Amino acid sequence: MFDYAVTRQRGSHIRLSTQRRSEHHITIPNHSPLRLGTLAAIIRDVADHLDIAKAEIIDQLSK
Repeated sequence: MFDYAVTRQRGSHIRLSTQRRSEHHITIPNHSPLRLGTLAAIIRDVADHLDIAKAEIIDQLSK
């Protein structure tokens, strides 16, 4: 989704990368549940990189 793909995993963290707009990486902890603040920061980072609203990302994720 949003052209991100897993590029590596080290321990309990997964790194996703995209070339959309420019190179961008996000690191996501591989545990459940994800803290709300962590999830909000990931969504904000992706939204800022892709220059789209956070609500649009949330809407796409909920489908």
